[in-house]
Amino acid sequence: MATSEKINVYSEITPEIRALAEQTAKADLIDSTLYTALNVKRGLRDLNGKGVLAGLTNISEVRAKKVVDGREEPDYGHLFYRGYSIESLIGGIREEKRFGFEEVCYLLLFGELPSREELESFSRQLVFYRSLPKNFVRDVVMKAPSGDMMNMLARSVLTLYSYDDHADDVSLPNVLRQCMQLISLFPMLSIYGYQANSYYNSSESLFIHQPLQDGSLAENLLHILRPDGRYTELEARILDICLILHMDHGGGNNSTFTTHVVSSTMTDTYSTMAAALGSLKGPRHGGANIKVVDMFEDMKAELRDWQDDDEVRRYLDRLLNREAFDRAGLIYGVGHAVYSLSDPRAVILKAFVDQLATVKGRHREFELYDRVERLAPAVIAGERQMYKGVSVNVDFYSGFVYQMLGLPKELFTPIFAIARIVGWSAHRMEELANNSKIIRPAYTTVIPDREYVPMGSRCKK
Repeated sequence: MATSEKINVYSEITPEIRALAEQTAKADLIDSTLYTALNVKRGLRDLNGKGVLAGLTNISEVRAKKVVDGREEPDYGHLFYRGYSIESLIGGIREEKRFGFEEVCYLLLFGELPSREELESFSRQLVFYRSLPKNFVRDVVMKAPSGDMMNMLARSVLTLYSYDDHADDVSLPNVLRQCMQLISLFPMLSIYGYQANSYYNSSESLFIHQPLQDGSLAENLLHILRPDGRYTELEARILDICLILHMDHGGGNNSTFTTHVVSSTMTDTYSTMAAALGSLKGPRHGGANIKVVDMFEDMKAELRDWQDDDEVRRYLDRLLNREAFDRAGLIYGVGHAVYSLSDPRAVILKAFVDQLATVKGRHREFELYDRVERLAPAVIAGERQMYKGVSVNVDFYSGFVYQMLGLPKELFTPIFAIARIVGWSAHRMEELANNSKIIRPAYTTVIPDREYVPMGSRCKK
């Protein structure tokens, strides 16, 4: 390559790199029949979607099977936090007309529901930790704004390591202190990062509000996001419910399993949470609700009559046949690795979506979502071989909720992280408390042994 050629070495793919990538793809290709022959559980799951048992946990449980006559059969989905069903937790919070994030956070971290006095003390601690190091926003967030909020969040988390005099101490009291700080700081790190990027890269006005010194995390989040700092009680309560639903989902989901894997090396909390963020960022995990929203935008533009079942069904067929939207062959937000008949989080959220859509004047769109939820399982069953049932998951509705709350798409996945940091923290402490072994699964090598070939005897492939 001539030295006079000017390329961006951080983003341009040269012909040499492209050729080497093709060589890598050829070298790495594995005969797919070997996975079955050697009984490899791809994705650590069997054909029925059941995960390989890799550990034990007291924190949460995802239940989607029932035993009938000694055989497992699909069942409506259930989610439990420390033994309490998510329906009972949210039902109690709704009945008492209060915010629940802090209460459920306490439950996941410490194993029991708090008394009024314990909850008030814990909430004060979380508010106390709503403060970034002096000049952190100016020197870290504002100096190098990023268009990707998850990368910005991970970078900010790793930078906080430098401000912690006990960053590498993995004793439980110190890890708890670090986790509680990060739970409180994730909203500021996410939203300040978004505001900085909007200002520098999109020429929008800059709003950096001081955090509230009281109130729930959901209220604080809306306060620091909105230019006028205002929000309605309904908006804050629905966001609070969303955060509770996303807090944890068993030890086997990708980002939580990442937390266990990285924690088992005895590394620091900041590195662990940055790794979990990297996992959650992927569109197969935390980024799915953005795909759902984009898919519906395309659908609304393509359909002449949103209330025509046949027209909606034809669009869904086109999605599966790679003829519509991103041509990936997927109906986003439909299907789950564990749930088959229903995702309890989606069932709970749907009732709030209906209420919010009415208030926001978007009930016609809600009806389209409802129609797709009803039609999609049958459309998929008609096109694909099914090993279990299929239903909508929480991502199907969460993006629509965030849209109606005025949250920019760039913050959809960080909102997920703001909730899931609670589960990651609980699982990190569980891993450390049990002093488990380093997690190291096995891979079988399928390439034969070869003899070394001297340089002069090698041929160019």
